[in-house]
Amino acid sequence: MKKLWGSYGEVMTALTRTRTDTHTYEFGLFRLDARERLLMWCGEYVPLAPKILDTLLALVARHGHILEKEELMQMVWPDTFVEEVNLAKNICALRRMLVERDRVREYIETIPRRGYRFIAPVREAGNRASEGDSVSESPVVEPLGGVVPLDSIYYVTRAADLELHAAIERRDGIVLIEGTRQSGKTSLLARGLQQARLAGLRVVLTDLQMCTAADLETVETFLLSLGELLADRLCLDVPPRAIWDPLRSPTLNFERYLRRQVFRPGAEPLIWAVDEADRLFTRPFVGEVFALFRTWQNARSLEPQGPWRQLTLLMAYATEAQPSIIDLSQSPFNVGTRLRLEDFTLDQITELNRRAGSPLQSADELRSFARLIGGHPYEVRRGLSELAHHGLSVTALEQQAASEAEPVCYQLRQVLAALSPDRTPGP
Repeated sequence: MKKLWGSYGEVMTALTRTRTDTHTYEFGLFRLDARERLLMWCGEYVPLAPKILDTLLALVARHGHILEKEELMQMVWPDTFVEEVNLAKNICALRRMLVERDRVREYIETIPRRGYRFIAPVREAGNRASEGDSVSESPVVEPLGGVVPLDSIYYVTRAADLELHAAIERRDGIVLIEGTRQSGKTSLLARGLQQARLAGLRVVLTDLQMCTAADLETVETFLLSLGELLADRLCLDVPPRAIWDPLRSPTLNFERYLRRQVFRPGAEPLIWAVDEADRLFTRPFVGEVFALFRTWQNARSLEPQGPWRQLTLLMAYATEAQPSIIDLSQSPFNVGTRLRLEDFTLDQITELNRRAGSPLQSADELRSFARLIGGHPYEVRRGLSELAHHGLSVTALEQQAASEAEPVCYQLRQVLAALSPDRTPGP
């Protein structure tokens, strides 16, 4: 007889653990309570049929390791003979549920002719000592500021996440992502781009913070720098300067380069993300560039067999900076798909507090914190970090607010800096 996994005792130990495991597992934005047999996503209950939940529990408990098909079927159906097709249906249902809620990462890997492996990072929150006991969990330490890592437990999914995923699936022409500074625009972009990579699309990120003063001097230097970046990221053999014609306008040259090199026949669709697009708002050529983007959107209908249906342009910009565009009919800001990153709600702050180790212990503390901090994502993360890692209380944060100290005044200083060009925000 084929040896499936180990001794009979080992198999029974695994079966027992699947039924009585007291661990709580976290992966992505999911939280799986093995003892209560509950799966939560962003604080919401996810209903699963019992055998599908058993399949998930078995995979997560052995995350990172291959579970042979026979072994997994014994764990899910210990007293019943079932066909392999039943397991395949459970895996399919799990994948469908996971992808509906998280289109960024993969969770379950199929090992051909062998079995399955749960490949997403899993954090075990620990055993519960007894019914009613509370266990204090040490919060995961992550640096504040910048892009939130793809596998971070501190990333909170908002409505804009689902809207961006849908826009990328539809291959929308222009997608505008707006929000206050440090509200999570780049972190949202990172997840949209990862979704596109997993779908086999070409992906390019252009961060306009990398543009030098020389790049932003004229429309020609700017478009040449964009073309060079596309050529580098897409490994194109022909650089833009090789076909740049001084007798043509910079916008016509750039469009010609895209047609001939970037969207050559047989090329995969391109998801092109332009971050910090507000850096263009004060440039004298902003109208020319945005008018060019607008023509690409129009060409999707006017030239249905043309290359522009292969392009999805994502543009992220801060709402504090208003575009100085006189003719809105020539700009991309009244076409395409517009997404706005909203502040965190009280429910989202509550969920983030849980992931941070629950430094706020009561509903009253949570409400006081929300009134004090508001829902600005960076301020919420920073405030919870102060509470979790430095032992501060909500009262101490209130005293800091009265003295205009960090972390509660960061956003106000950013807004003030945007309104007063001669004033720079504090560190």
